[in-house]
Amino acid sequence: MNLVGAEVCPTSMKNLFRSSLIQNVFRVRLMTAIAVVLVLVPRVASAHAVVVQSSPTINETVQGPDVAVTMKFNSRVDGKRSTFVLSTSESESKPLAIEQQSAPDTLTARATRLGPGKYAIHWQVLATDGHITRGEIPFSVK
Repeated sequence: MNLVGAEVCPTSMKNLFRSSLIQNVFRVRLMTAIAVVLVLVPRVASAHAVVVQSSPTINETVQGPDVAVTMKFNSRVDGKRSTFVLSTSESESKPLAIEQQSAPDTLTARATRLGPGKYAIHWQVLATDGHITRGEIPFSVK
């Protein structure tokens, strides 16, 4: 109120100001929450395929001469465009035939006639998002 008794800021203006302020606070909190979610939630669509489970496992010692190879990834992979290559400690390498996929995120193969020694499976996969990922799993045969 002013000196004459008239309202300087009518009630409707006060309500509008409060409403606008509440809306702005709500917007800021909503935008902050969305930003936090976007940062913390993994982006499956843009993620590379990563091995989440394998057999043999890294540095495992397995019984030969035949070894079943299985790799499960965190996303779908294209089995027809993926490769497994077995390498020995003598720097020899041999491609392994990837079997028909039983699940879209899993690849299997068979390494046969392995003697005692150290080996590594070098893998390269094409995820369905178009990214190529590579890695290796060293293991030993007793």
